[in-house]
Amino acid sequence: MIDFEPSEEQALIVDTVRQFATNEVRKAARDADEAGALPAAVLDRAHELGLVSNALPEDHGGGGARSAVTGALIAEELAYGDLSLALGILSPTLLALPIADFGTDEQKKTWLPRFTGDRFVPGSLALVEPIFRFDPLRPTTTAKRDGGDYVLDGVKCFVPLQDGSDTVLVTASVDGAAGAFLVARAANGVTSAREKNLGLRALPTHELTLRGVRVPASAKLGGDDVVQALVNRGRVGLAAAAVGVARAAFELARDYAKERQTFGAPIATRQAIAFKLADMAIEIDGARLLAWEAAWKLDQGADATREAAIARHQAQRVVLEVADGAVQVFGGHGYIREYLPEMHLRNARGFSTFEALTLV
Repeated sequence: MIDFEPSEEQALIVDTVRQFATNEVRKAARDADEAGALPAAVLDRAHELGLVSNALPEDHGGGGARSAVTGALIAEELAYGDLSLALGILSPTLLALPIADFGTDEQKKTWLPRFTGDRFVPGSLALVEPIFRFDPLRPTTTAKRDGGDYVLDGVKCFVPLQDGSDTVLVTASVDGAAGAFLVARAANGVTSAREKNLGLRALPTHELTLRGVRVPASAKLGGDDVVQALVNRGRVGLAAAAVGVARAAFELARDYAKERQTFGAPIATRQAIAFKLADMAIEIDGARLLAWEAAWKLDQGADATREAAIARHQAQRVVLEVADGAVQVFGGHGYIREYLPEMHLRNARGFSTFEALTLV
């Protein structure tokens, strides 16, 4: 049975991350968006909180407290501060969690301690491809066996590549199924170009091209369902992040409507504005419950493919409607870069395209 009451530990985590998101992440959001770069100081501070390392196995320096529900709670709170910074902070999940779940003992020994050390180390996942009707379970990127190696060919997009990230987890078709490989960014045949996106301007995403990239067989993650797991956990993470963005947009609109007066009264007293705000709140709560349900199924070890897809689909609709509604409530101010609603709307627009930019 699903319990909607966070545990004492989860409540403490939510309170800590909410304070961090409000006091540090949001304050850095606008400058990061304008500069097109993530602030290293905020990433380092987030790493000190152990938001990712706490979920990794104790045998490799982590806290051993893995929970998709907790991951969803963290993703929402960070995205409440800012989506770009949230995805940057949580980028280690893109490498660390797949290795923890599907890696060999040697892979775990080699890679996981990097994410539990003293400094922030980003991760990266190359899943999306720039083709019409892209299917993550049937990638056009290929991995062909050649002796003791695999040779990868293909093109990926929306690949988050931060400074300090030297390895990318690349999904590819191999032996008639989808697999995942650890690929060095400096490997021969790997090239990348930064994308210019409408939103997520602070998060550097790249188009990654692989031409005859040779990796050893030991670079392949085990398990036949590794890509399905990446997709499911990614969709839950994105659903939770979308709820965070929607909540931020709603609260800004609500507070503005209480303060902004026309004809001697706050615009929040106008029926059209009040009903719009009420609809926003209802939709956000509904999307959050769907994300929690999908995360809960993941924690039970059950197949959450359906729930993850529904949560993501609903959340991407809600966040766009709420962000657009916030711009409308702000009126002309909503279109000005001095205010946050325009940035929330730009970021919200991307959720229909995003896939596995963070994992839970």
